[in-house]
Amino acid sequence: MKKVLGLLGLCSRSGQIVLGADLALREIRAGKAGLAFLDAGASDGTKKKITDACAYRHVQLHMLPEGDLSRSCGKDDRMAAVIKPGKLCQQIMHLLEEAGSTGLIEEKQTQYHDKCGGASVK
Repeated sequence: MKKVLGLLGLCSRSGQIVLGADLALREIRAGKAGLAFLDAGASDGTKKKITDACAYRHVQLHMLPEGDLSRSCGKDDRMAAVIKPGKLCQQIMHLLEEAGSTGLIEEKQTQYHDKCGGASVK
């Protein structure tokens, strides 16, 4: 996870990240998001908005421990972030796959699939 946080800082310096819940939500809805991150300290309303938008647009969403997103990007009180598609986004996704992180959206779909008794959900 340390490498992922380091790459988030690199994304911040290179302009490949959009920070803040409102701006992240706008990028997700516009289809310009490759990967989304949510801070564990975000409010329930923010979590629901970002999670629902990512589920609808099929964007991978990952939860970070409280404060890690702000610290890694060098900005205070940032609760959501979106990485723009590109090489840095691919590298972060690769590191997350190696770490075994599936993302929140896949976990929710799997839970819903299990509740439906194995019926296909579309």
